[in-house]
Amino acid sequence: MSNHVHLIIGTKDKPLESILRDIKRHTSKALVKAIDENKLESRREWMLWFFEREGQINPNNEHHQFWQQGSYPIELWSNEVMDQKLDYLHNNPVVAGWVDEAEHYLYSSARDYAGGKGLIDIILLV
Repeated sequence: MSNHVHLIIGTKDKPLESILRDIKRHTSKALVKAIDENKLESRREWMLWFFEREGQINPNNEHHQFWQQGSYPIELWSNEVMDQKLDYLHNNPVVAGWVDEAEHYLYSSARDYAGGKGLIDIILLV
């Protein structure tokens, strides 16, 4: 989706909060850098100004704020709940009207579940 991310992640070695913090830190730095380097992007200056302004408002930031503070984890405590959330995650772009089939959304693991190959390596939930 263009303004949010859904993830199903698990961990045994690191606290979930640390994983999410590291994902947000890495992606925000990479995306701000990509925006800064793309001189053809017509909204470039506005986006950089906006992320920097938001970063100055929040003392937890070094420079920019790309992601909202916090997260909304939901424990997947049963196979039924896991299937429900995976279906919700995969159908989000369909409900938004971006694609007709979940596996057609480029940034979704629905491609992997349909037998194709998505953009990142995943472990299928079975």
